[in-house]
Amino acid sequence: MKQKLLPFLLVQGALYAAFLWLDLFRPGAGLSTYLKYLSILLCFCLLCRPQNRDGRLTRAALGFTLLADFFLLVLNRWYGVGVSAFCVVQLIYLARIHQAGQRPLALRLALRAILATLLLTAAGALGALNGLTALTLVYFSQLTANFFASLSLGRRGRLFSLGLLLFIGCDLCVGLCNLSPVLPGASVLILLPFAQVGMWLFYLPSQVLITLSAGKLCD
Repeated sequence: MKQKLLPFLLVQGALYAAFLWLDLFRPGAGLSTYLKYLSILLCFCLLCRPQNRDGRLTRAALGFTLLADFFLLVLNRWYGVGVSAFCVVQLIYLARIHQAGQRPLALRLALRAILATLLLTAAGALGALNGLTALTLVYFSQLTANFFASLSLGRRGRLFSLGLLLFIGCDLCVGLCNLSPVLPGASVLILLPFAQVGMWLFYLPSQVLITLSAGKLCD
């Protein structure tokens, strides 16, 4: 199995090095965008073979990930559609976690609803709440909840948990870049160059790890 994965990992490593080099030394290069999208497409293609139930769910999630990245990365517009696709991704990951765990689904949903409500309330209090922000906060609350829920899966969920953690790191970088104009303090300006590169520094490893976790949570 490891030998079968070696070509995939080598190609992903080459793409990763290439687009990070472009982001660092030729920011704004259009080629970087296509290399990034290709790397996610390869994750999806790796799972286009017979899979067990967990593998099929992961493949479906990566399909919606491709859709989200098409709007957010390639087209760079219609962000609401892209974020909505990522919301579906997190619902599928919830299904992966639920079928592999013991906690009642109603309790999982209640905890997620509480977390989303807290984030939306905080954004409203800061005067930063609009349609896209609300959708993004709902998505991020589900991603965060999925990460903590995945920790209960033990060793079989390690790759998945680490992938979700890196996913969170990516989204924190995205948030810093989007909110930097309204965030005070020189520290934000210092962190901004890292955040611009850090989005994909975290994102591709997260998707590779999630891809490698396919089929491991349950039969």
